[in-house]
This record gives sequence, structure tokens and C-alpha cells, in this order.
Amino acid sequence: MIDSHCHLDHEPLFSNINEVINRSKKIGLKKLLTISTSLKSFENIKKILEIDEMIYGTIGIHPHESSKDKINSNYLIDNAKKYKKIIGVGETGLDFYYENSKRNDQIDSFIKHIEASISLNYPLIVHSRSAETETFEILNNYKNKNIKILMHCFTGSKEFAKKLMNLNAYFSASGIITFKNSLDLQETFKLIDKNRILIETDSPFLAPIPMRGKKNEPSFIKYTLEKLSQLKSINFNELEKITSNNFDNLFS
Repeated sequence: MIDSHCHLDHEPLFSNINEVINRSKKIGLKKLLTISTSLKSFENIKKILEIDEMIYGTIGIHPHESSKDKINSNYLIDNAKKYKKIIGVGETGLDFYYENSKRNDQIDSFIKHIEASISLNYPLIVHSRSAETETFEILNNYKNKNIKILMHCFTGSKEFAKKLMNLNAYFSASGIITFKNSLDLQETFKLIDKNRILIETDSPFLAPIPMRGKKNEPSFIKYTLEKLSQLKSINFNELEKITSNNFDNLFS
């Protein structure tokens, strides 16, 4: 198994990083991808990468931070090239639900991340909330640029998923697919090609059932894979291999 999206620089994971890694290995996790969300976050991630060989990272500014942490494409490109274990660009995208940053700042930052990911030929980790139309329109502008899209913690509509499939996007399933009220999302993941699905925890957020109410961590990913296995009618061990291969294909 591979956790394609976690935040090891967030508490309580950061203060208990060795225990978190040990529990991850115990359940069979092979890789953890810890995601940058701000300039400060990236500084911490660079240190975390040195803790264990199973940990990889990304460089990026979350849409919530895009008014505060303004960067250009060269910053992303130059820093990604400096560190061998930085393998993706993001978390970027649009969040018009909270609007913690101005919409224009989010869009500008998103475009800079897209340009960097294309230049590097690295996957782009995309966050999209209450912004399906705008997210797709921007990504669609780059459809002829061989952009590698990973829709993180995908919770979008079937229509959005179908549009993104035409851009050869990958979709990451989080603990949200285990929630009782996520019937529409469960139906959407039934439609998505098994060879385009990754799994993630987004820890320390979004703990899956039966761990709701606890701080999430990478070792809880098995519950998400179990639910996905049921939805896709694919054996757990086979789907573990498929999702891991999908990660390796995307991030190769």
C-alpha cells in the first residue's frame, strides 16, 4: 500500500513521527507522500524526508495560503530539482468554499503550479472544492501539454469526474468514501477506471470509519482500501497492487 497524500508536518503526526512510521510499516505501507501546503510546510518537509526512506514529498502552496505565500513557477521548479525525494507539485488548486485566499490569488497560484509541473514533468496534486467549473476550465487549457493530474481526496460530481477522465486524470480516494452519507461519491468511484485510482489518508484529517473521531494517520489507510475493494468488487490484495502500481506509474 501507498499513502499518496498525508501531512506528516502536521500535529500530532510530526511529534510522533517515528511511531507513525512504525505503525505504517506494520500494516504493509511501502511509501508515504507528505504534501507541502505553505512555505513553512516545505521547510519542515525537507527535514521529514531524511527520517525514513519510505517518505517522499511535494512542493506547493495550498489555495488557503495562496494570498499569503506568493511564489512563481521558478521557485517551485528550482526547489523541486534540489531534492531527489520531491516528486510532485502541490497541493494546489481552488477552494471557493472557504475562500481563505482571494479567488484571483488562488487562480494565479494554481496556474504557476501547473506551469511548474509541466516543466518538471511531475504530477500536479489538485485540491478542488466548490470550484468544479473553474478547476476544469483551467486544467483543460493545458490538455495538450501532457499534464499529469492527480485529483486529491476526490469528492466531485460524476460529471466532473467524467470531464477529468478526458484529461487522463488520476483520482485519489480518501476516508470520505467510507462515510455513510457518501453514497454519490461511492457511485462515482465505481465508475472510475481501476487503473486511475490511488488511495490516501489526508492525515491527520478525515479519519475513515471505524476510526472517526480520532486523529487520522497513514496506518488507517487499510480501511479506505477495504471500502474501495467492496465498491470495485476487486479482491483487497489485488486492489492493493493495482493502486500501488498506479502511484508508481504516475510518479515515475
